[in-house]
Amino acid sequence: MTIDIAGLRPERVAVVPSPVAELGMALHALSEPGHHPGLQGWVTAVTARLDPHLADRMCEADFLWRTTFSDVFLPYAGIPGGATLPGATLAEELDLLDKLTDEQFVDAAMEFTCAMPYGVLADAGLRRRALELAAARGPQQQRFSELLLADPPRIRAWLRQFLEDCDEAFFAETWARLRHQLTADARHKTDMLRHKGLAEALAAVSPAIALDEAAGVITVDKLSVARTATEDGNLLLIPTSLGRPHLSVLYRPDWQPVLHYPVGSPELSASSSVEQLALRMTALSHPVRMRICRHLARTAYTTSELAQIHGMTAPEISRHLSVLKKAGLITTRRRGRYIQYQLDISVVARLGSDFLEGILR
Repeated sequence: MTIDIAGLRPERVAVVPSPVAELGMALHALSEPGHHPGLQGWVTAVTARLDPHLADRMCEADFLWRTTFSDVFLPYAGIPGGATLPGATLAEELDLLDKLTDEQFVDAAMEFTCAMPYGVLADAGLRRRALELAAARGPQQQRFSELLLADPPRIRAWLRQFLEDCDEAFFAETWARLRHQLTADARHKTDMLRHKGLAEALAAVSPAIALDEAAGVITVDKLSVARTATEDGNLLLIPTSLGRPHLSVLYRPDWQPVLHYPVGSPELSASSSVEQLALRMTALSHPVRMRICRHLARTAYTTSELAQIHGMTAPEISRHLSVLKKAGLITTRRRGRYIQYQLDISVVARLGSDFLEGILR
């Protein structure tokens, strides 16, 4: 993934913690604890005291944060002008979320809800396709998508109230503990920017990020392909503690580019039998299967969905899935007449943190 920063002035690079982004990662960790073995204690403690009604509401739209998280958790990036920074409090950032247009909000939500392109709210064909994809993922996602397309203000009000309730229930306490670490990291990276330059600061953010100063291009080593540019806006670097090992890049058109990077070093366990290790490493050695794993690590997909994403036929995808299943790397579940596949994160974690971080990056 590349970010064109040609002409970017040093003062337009900002390293700032974001309460709403960290709340998004908190919801993700609660929904996918397998992605974050180092947070098991925190997840258990929060889950144990969570109000059952709030826990049910957390499931109503978990597709907005289960597959990493939606761009709605980085609302400042979408404010026109390309110069808006994260707010100091969750309330300030929720006000920024309210400033996004309905089109921006729906596009950001639908990208992860149904893997849809931009402009879905105004395009009848895209709306129909979005609802078809949502229906394939179950009645809950279908209902949410129907409401989102029919009445965006209602869903936006629901989401804001839900996030405020999460803040009261558990996040305010968590943020009070984490914000000092994130603020200190942001201050350190800012000092590096001022005294050592962007290249060293980016290298300190993650070894997966490199800067070609002559070309004016930042390259992020991820198993996905995308390109964005700062143009006349900021480049935002947002630290996260709960988000490790995810290294996310926001590349939405007309939004500020954002590098959402992890701090801290939770450890992953590593153990595997020799025979299974050989079988699994062989299965993962194929580049197509690695790319399939990247998608299956985030959420469950059907064979036809994977075929559409990768531009391959369903039989070709089925052969790759068969290899991964034989190696014990994926699980299956039936949803109506569809069979969905998902990566077994606990198994992959035992193969080693380098591979796990690579596909979750």
